[in-house]
Amino acid sequence: MVETLRKKNQVPVFSVDSPEFASYGRVLTGYPTQELVTYLEEKTPVPESGNIYVASDPEMEALPGAQAFSRDLYGEMPIEIGYCNGNNSRLNCLEYHKSSEVDIAATPQVLLLAHLWEIVDNAIDSSKAAAFYLPKGTAVELFATTLHFSPCKVTEAGFKTVIILPKGTNFPLEQPPRQRGAEEKLLWMTNKWLIACPGTPQAEKGAWAGITGENFSLKF
Repeated sequence: MVETLRKKNQVPVFSVDSPEFASYGRVLTGYPTQELVTYLEEKTPVPESGNIYVASDPEMEALPGAQAFSRDLYGEMPIEIGYCNGNNSRLNCLEYHKSSEVDIAATPQVLLLAHLWEIVDNAIDSSKAAAFYLPKGTAVELFATTLHFSPCKVTEAGFKTVIILPKGTNFPLEQPPRQRGAEEKLLWMTNKWLIACPGTPQAEKGAWAGITGENFSLKF
């Protein structure tokens, strides 16, 4: 699949098992991922168009092995477990958190990633992005310095992804940012800093339109 994606796309495409992934995150092994994957397969839909994102799903958080991520990965910090399912194939935006994010692929998919330090004066060119293929069942930790956004589908059936973050992430802000510096212009939700391509729905809603270059699509 990686070779096929490389031939069809101008953006660099790698496996998460490749050395190129090391500065973006790491593959997780030994965690109880199967019950979370099965939950997405059996109980959550892929919408006909667009994406659906649920930050916190109480049923997923109550699964027997779910709190292993809180205990062992986040050092007993409270976490939320949810999902993103959909049909996305574009870059659209890049976001970051002041924490790691865990993504578990319930279907094959691709993550479009860049580095936080590649943002200069609240701008980043889309050519900085690289694509990483996640086979079904793969769990990865994305470092806090990794820019990311929606996964991309690699089949017409769309994608399903488990998302694990510190509790409270991606919920509405209680008050607007105080604009002490440039970074506050990117603050979009709790523990979520967002930079968008111009013309995207996020930019039209007020997200900082700081991605230059082409808002490319992943071809599969």
